[in-house]
Amino acid sequence: MKQFLVVGLGRFGTSVASTLFENDESILALDKNEDIVQESINNNLIDNGITVDATDMNTLKNLGVSNFDVAFVCIGTNIQDSILITLNLKELGIPKIIAKALTEAHGKVLKKIGADEIIFPEVYMGQRVALKEIDPNILEHIKFSDKHILVEIKAPNKFYGKTLEKLALRKKYNINIIGIKRSDKELEINPMGDTKIENGDTLIAITDSKTAKELEEL
Repeated sequence: MKQFLVVGLGRFGTSVASTLFENDESILALDKNEDIVQESINNNLIDNGITVDATDMNTLKNLGVSNFDVAFVCIGTNIQDSILITLNLKELGIPKIIAKALTEAHGKVLKKIGADEIIFPEVYMGQRVALKEIDPNILEHIKFSDKHILVEIKAPNKFYGKTLEKLALRKKYNINIIGIKRSDKELEINPMGDTKIENGDTLIAITDSKTAKELEEL
């Protein structure tokens, strides 16, 4: 099992840490504010949190953070702390560092000093909100290459009662269904050709932006 380190328990950091915790991952959360750490534990958002100043290299060494596989640097407004912590974690040999950035310049600095992935939460959320307003039936929209996106889209009415084989979505619409969420919250992964689409289903699919728009208009 991977071990995850989360540094900074602001809104973004708490969301990361609690998601990992809910999925039974092994995590350690660090924050210099004792009240925030204790509140996160009391609210059952995390089970393992320590109040420390993560900008101090010796503190991190004593905690054995070099044993962690992935570190999330989720510092909020203090760019200097964000940079120092990322640099410390890199020097301690953590294989993968994912860092939150406030600005493009901040992101460039984090990348130069060793962060493997830069996250801009505000930018991502802004794009997500705007796309949902443009295409209300698209519940999620993740771009993972220049040509392809992963979408969660409400099944169009004309699909109801038909099997995937009969719909021939790959041939007709250039869309690959990799999962179906039923109205009862059940998730069916890699559905077979004889799987029927029902009212209330949500399709999880890989396609392109143009096709996703066409599907939303069916």
